[in-house]
Amino acid sequence: MVNRERARKHAIVFKGPAANFFEGALLGNGGLGAVVTTRPDAVVIHFGHNNVWDIRIAEEHKEEIGTFGELFARIKDIPEHYASLSDEPWYRDYVTMAGANYAKPYPRPMPCGSLLLGFDRREIEVLGHRLSVDNGLCEIDFLTHNGIATLQLFVDQRGDELLATLRNEDGSAPHANLFNRVKLIPDPETPAELPSPEETVDAAVRGLSFRQKLPRSLEEGENTEDKSRAFRLSARVSSDVEARTDGKQLGLALGAGESFDIRVRLEEGTLREVGDDAGDTFLRLSDPDFGAFREALAASDATWDSYWSRSGVELEDKLLEETWYRNLYFFQCSVKPEADCPGLFANWSYGKIGAEWHGDYHMNYNTQQPFWVAFSSNHADKHLAYANMVDHVLPVSRKWAREYYGLRGAYFPHSAYPVEMDIMPYPVPHWGWEVCETPWTVQSLWWHYLYTMDRVFLEERAFTPIKEAALFMADYMLRPEASGEDWGDDRFHIFPTVVPELYELTPGFRRNYDCIVDLTLTRFLFRAFGEACSALGREAEEGELLGLIGEILERFPDNPTAESKRGTVFVSVPGENPEVVYNVPNGVATVFPGEEHGLHSPPEFYEIAVNSFLNHRNEGGNELVFLNLAGARLGKLDLERFKRQIRYCLLPNGTCTDKLLESGGRYSDTTPFDYMQPMGIWFENFALPAVINECLLQSYNGIIRLFPNWPAEKGAAFRTLRAVGGFLVSASFEAGAVREVEIVSEAGSMLRVYKPWPEVLLVREGRREELLACPKGAVLEIATSPGERLRLSPAGS
Repeated sequence: MVNRERARKHAIVFKGPAANFFEGALLGNGGLGAVVTTRPDAVVIHFGHNNVWDIRIAEEHKEEIGTFGELFARIKDIPEHYASLSDEPWYRDYVTMAGANYAKPYPRPMPCGSLLLGFDRREIEVLGHRLSVDNGLCEIDFLTHNGIATLQLFVDQRGDELLATLRNEDGSAPHANLFNRVKLIPDPETPAELPSPEETVDAAVRGLSFRQKLPRSLEEGENTEDKSRAFRLSARVSSDVEARTDGKQLGLALGAGESFDIRVRLEEGTLREVGDDAGDTFLRLSDPDFGAFREALAASDATWDSYWSRSGVELEDKLLEETWYRNLYFFQCSVKPEADCPGLFANWSYGKIGAEWHGDYHMNYNTQQPFWVAFSSNHADKHLAYANMVDHVLPVSRKWAREYYGLRGAYFPHSAYPVEMDIMPYPVPHWGWEVCETPWTVQSLWWHYLYTMDRVFLEERAFTPIKEAALFMADYMLRPEASGEDWGDDRFHIFPTVVPELYELTPGFRRNYDCIVDLTLTRFLFRAFGEACSALGREAEEGELLGLIGEILERFPDNPTAESKRGTVFVSVPGENPEVVYNVPNGVATVFPGEEHGLHSPPEFYEIAVNSFLNHRNEGGNELVFLNLAGARLGKLDLERFKRQIRYCLLPNGTCTDKLLESGGRYSDTTPFDYMQPMGIWFENFALPAVINECLLQSYNGIIRLFPNWPAEKGAAFRTLRAVGGFLVSASFEAGAVREVEIVSEAGSMLRVYKPWPEVLLVREGRREELLACPKGAVLEIATSPGERLRLSPAGS
């Protein structure tokens, strides 16, 4: 299997003009993002960047927000018979006040402007475009009087530039210029109160540029220039194209030319880093020509070669293979450790597209979900962008735990921004008290260690945030209000809390304790902390906290259940109706992300988990990856139904949007079921390959299980998917049986595999075959050395 050749089969093709933002081709390098749209009269490319935000932030009402203790005491006094806490006037006013900062339109991703290449549509017709996901090359075909001309363009993987060249139909020779104008357009929704863009037109070098300042504050008397930022978008056309000013802002009229090349550069940083002289930028762009295009494309190709070498799949299912490669392409385009962690809509924005919910970090699954694909797909380096985000929010999370809760550790936020923060952006209790977000924020730091066995990462990047989260959760559960005689049991409860996307705070806190998402993620956190201490030899140093955690786990609440028509099911909180319509798939949280239950579970718990999955009702919008991944973990995912849901959510650009599935929860019969589609490119759904990976390979419990959710009648193969323990696994499946398996042990961990055949032959490099016989259903245990390659095959094959 050659992974890049498989990727090449899944190009995204659009016929005719792609004038809509969501029809355009998505390009990017993890920092810079570009959306290539085509009108009947022009090519228009919209630019964005993960580092470029309107960085203004409102942090008012600090004193009025008060503390958790003060607010908790007042809420307890609200009569239990109220239908909603909002029936209480003071609480209604408090919510308005506490939400006022978040109600501002900033911070938000700042669109970086657009490039327009116009032509005479009487002479030129757009036929369509093709995006090659193996290397990010977009080709736009035009019909001219002399045949087909193709504009080739791509985003440089080394730096924040887009390069384009005009070629003949087969790409072998340049095509004469067909564009009659070039223009840069600052984003039309740039807030009017921001400084006007500083524009430069230099016909002598055929260059256009504008700089947009992004002040930290516009308040009089505040000197925040050292914290302010800026970006500059510049373009330069090749020298053999005639160019003159057209009398319009930021535009050049173009004439004849034997060829056409253009380079576009985005610079971002502090005001000092993005200076006010466009001439320096024009010099850095140099004179665009095909040689520069070819050199940059070759360098970018090397990056793509490296990327696709990490893993690959070959599936006897076109849509699932296409989904795997296309979404991993988008993942490469949208995230890299050297740039800010993407928000809800990653690095593609235009106008108000990408601004909903500030395009921020939502910590009740949205921010975490895209990185679920990083581990099993063998792109753990991408997860470093998320780890950087955790480092960024840790100081304000510690401060909030100390000053708002009066507790040790760190309470991680419901929402956050990649800008400097002094208080929580969303301190409104009815979502801000979602306790699950603290263990959820740090969960993938432990996964990073488990899948890579990178001890340095554990020690230097993961341990401190995990400890801070565990310390907060231990202190929170040991508060006097969370246990005692009033509870009628001896448990330490998680109280109060808010179920993700359900109920808010309720009078009498009747739906605000022992949420299953809190419980399963806190168990995960406590276990991870204990194992991290063991791995780093810190049991004695952390003895106090480990002792508290041990005490809590001995008296930990049970997962809430209810009786449904399918039998016993898990529910989000005690006393919940099992027919409730969820938003976040809370009822399957113990399967994923909690990893308590799955194919490894004892029959009684497995049955409850399966019942919960089959009984689950979801209104849609937050479940495309989440719920289906849980189904795969149980071996119960109906792949044909999963594919139909992918098609339902699929957009012309190849991404999947968030769509509704049913009314009866928060949505009514008149709610547009596609209302979230125009909001932006949903970064979270790039994790779709993780669902497919879990159908091919599972290792969440430290034991490798092969093809646990793959249909017997279809063939499949995968190469170097990553498993817990630092193993890279390759395997094939044919005629309902596992074929040869190859495993590379990066860290020398003990290899544990659910036995795929009655008798197993093991071949180590440079050694004779070993026959491994063990009882049916048993687990193979094989000691390995770092870097060792092992092959498993059925005896007698």
